[in-house]
Amino acid sequence: MAPTKRAYPRATLRKILKAHTNKNISRHTDALIYLDYILFIQKLMDNATRKAKEVGEKKVLAKDVRKVTLGTLREFRG
Repeated sequence: MAPTKRAYPRATLRKILKAHTNKNISRHTDALIYLDYILFIQKLMDNATRKAKEVGEKKVLAKDVRKVTLGTLREFRG
């Protein structure tokens, strides 16, 4: 059976996590953190899209993302 391609660079993510936390990381923690990151980005874009439509824009601009970033961060605080 051929090996499957990883959805994210696991070794790179583990190095980043270890460098920023100075703690050992259990085996599947990096996958959970990556999934949380993906959910955050998806929610951020949903909120930015909603904000852009309220203003009447056809495209999501950087200013729309900036306006909803703080609120999205508060939702994921925990």
